[in-house]
Amino acid sequence: MHIVIMGCGRVGSALAQTLEQQGHTVAVVDQDPTAFRRLGAGFGGRRVTGVGFDQDTLREAGIEEAGAFAAVSSGDNSNIIAARVARETFGVENVAARIYDPRRAEVYQRLGIPTVATVRWTADQMLRRLLPSGAEPLWRDPSGAVQLAEVHASPAWIGHKVSRIQDETGVRVAFLTRLGEAMLPTSQTVLQEGDLVHVMMRTDEIDKVEAAFAEGPEEAHA
Repeated sequence: MHIVIMGCGRVGSALAQTLEQQGHTVAVVDQDPTAFRRLGAGFGGRRVTGVGFDQDTLREAGIEEAGAFAAVSSGDNSNIIAARVARETFGVENVAARIYDPRRAEVYQRLGIPTVATVRWTADQMLRRLLPSGAEPLWRDPSGAVQLAEVHASPAWIGHKVSRIQDETGVRVAFLTRLGEAMLPTSQTVLQEGDLVHVMMRTDEIDKVEAAFAEGPEEAHA
């Protein structure tokens, strides 16, 4: 796939290098030609100097044959404008924009523009490490009705199957993190000590879900 990246800061350059290592062709757009130094001498993609939402600049970067576009410059407005141009003018299917203002991110998400809310994501990641108990959201759908969250499971759940956890808590276990590696469980997967549990649930049921995970299986407190 050909991928165009707007912004050659730390995120944009790291993204470009990773994508190229995975076998994709990459073009990076930035107004500052010195920013391309971050890509290193081994980067084989295009370096395009210009404004990332300018149509001629995007054409030079190969937007017309691109399968994806990432707007990761330092400006929220520029990122959103560029994302909209890529999607609406050039019909790029996979588009994402980095947004610093979490309130704007929610608005654009509802408009159908996938966003990565940098400040909100970082704050949530810090909270998960400072306050490991309870459920911390990792993702919410645009309406806010459903969310993916990491939940703190009582040791009483260790040794029980995912199917039972789902039946008694009312959630869908999306994935587990075991020994630092993510894994997709089956209904027969058994929870082990140290597993991190990530679940899909209704936002209005958070309190009930947290209580169920904190209390353990029904037999443990019958």
